[in-house]
Amino acid sequence: MATLMFQATLPAAAADPAETSASSGLQGLSEFERGSPAQAGDVHAGHSRLSGLNPSLLQDLQSADPQAEARSGRNVGLDLMGVLAAALRHNRALQLHLELDYRVVPLAVWPQARVAQSPLGVEQLLALRLPDLRVLLVEPARTEPPAASTVASPLNLLLWELALRGARGTLLAPIAGPAAYRVAPGAELQALALSGTLAAAVEKLRQVSTPLRDIAGWPGFDHDRASRLLNALYLQAALIVSRSHPAASAA
Repeated sequence: MATLMFQATLPAAAADPAETSASSGLQGLSEFERGSPAQAGDVHAGHSRLSGLNPSLLQDLQSADPQAEARSGRNVGLDLMGVLAAALRHNRALQLHLELDYRVVPLAVWPQARVAQSPLGVEQLLALRLPDLRVLLVEPARTEPPAASTVASPLNLLLWELALRGARGTLLAPIAGPAAYRVAPGAELQALALSGTLAAAVEKLRQVSTPLRDIAGWPGFDHDRASRLLNALYLQAALIVSRSHPAASAA
């Protein structure tokens, strides 16, 4: 695992792009913008630039959560969780460039190999203020997935933590709407080290299909946390979504 440190708590107002780039080993925002000129055919989704993507994936990203900017009142660009969910659905390896405090964090993901790679190790990446990560640029990954080594991070762990602690507190589009949810038989979640109310909720969902409204009423849960758990399970390919189940009408 990489040991590069990242000053995740540095206030944006105090950040100097030159200093933070040198101290963290990451590229400063202004340097990135100078070195990454727009290309012919690029499109934008809010503040996020989409470059060289497969047409179906591009359409998926452009249509994802069109009301996000209206709700927030600012030019937020793409939702990071939505981008990663689309990468999984289309099985496309992507290179993401994320911004936090005037620094640019590269993140490459290979859904088929279930690995991710960043100059930061997974511990440092997950120690960042996940809700504040903003998507600057999405483009195809230019390299093959890394072989099993210290530079590759498990994608499942990254997806799980982003779902639970990232900016998004609503259901991803593919699982939203009237539905009942259940953990898929045989889903292996041991590597996530579940405990407490989270483990109890997963165990309940192994036994019975349940609508979002009911999950939100379980001990330790509300609508936000229930939505995050369902997103996290979906991104692990561990969620069954039933639109015809009798409980679905209560969603």
